[in-house]
Amino acid sequence: MSSGNQRADNMVVADNLIREAVARGADLVMTPEMTTLIGLDRTALMEQIFTEASDPSLKQFQRLARDLGIWLMIGSMAVRVGDKIANRCYMIDPTGLIVNRYDKIHMFDVDLPNGESYRESRSYEAGAWAVISETPWGKLGHSICYDVRFPGLYRTLAQAGAQMLTVPAAFTRVTGEAHWHILLRARAIENGVFVFAPAQTGTHENAKGVRRETYGHSLIVDPWGNILDDGGTDVGVTVAEIDLALCDQARERIPSLAHDREFKVRL
Repeated sequence: MSSGNQRADNMVVADNLIREAVARGADLVMTPEMTTLIGLDRTALMEQIFTEASDPSLKQFQRLARDLGIWLMIGSMAVRVGDKIANRCYMIDPTGLIVNRYDKIHMFDVDLPNGESYRESRSYEAGAWAVISETPWGKLGHSICYDVRFPGLYRTLAQAGAQMLTVPAAFTRVTGEAHWHILLRARAIENGVFVFAPAQTGTHENAKGVRRETYGHSLIVDPWGNILDDGGTDVGVTVAEIDLALCDQARERIPSLAHDREFKVRL
């Protein structure tokens, strides 16, 4: 997706893409981080978001999952939590029931060489729980965007039984060009899992003209690190058929998940 600051427009695109994915055979569909709204100005964003209980977009996604009979993961939405925001992922089953939630744990606070500055912690409430969803195919571990730089989270999820890991994202173009493919392949290889990474792409602008570029390249990566599909930089659908037996094969060949040892640091 290439979400902007108009919720209604983003919802039309999301609805169409989800339906296209189902038409192409998808049983499990995932959307990127900040599917419904990318707001670069905190004040404007707070004026457009809702609490979970009152969010009309979430209700629309629940109906869509039920009508299409699919598992639907909304990579994340901005949700009002008191005077702050949760960057929250939702897992919705084919009956339209929300079966799990995950709030992004790691906050992206940085000043980039190109002049862009981000301070997620000013507006967002960090999550405190690693989360695994039970699906008909296996266990699926959740994360969001900047989490991908913290491998301990993924190892914890894999050692708790996750065979699939998700990384919905709005990765910046500069860091995406340098690290996106490498990090996602690494998370797949070191944990023997499938990685699904639906991504934002293109240029996003708020009402004050502030612009941000995201990298795109939604990826599906297998447990050996092979890229099964790469969405490139265009808005569209990325699809692959997966076989979770490959997780067992990868873990049998390199059983590193069972080989952790405690150690001390000598300075």
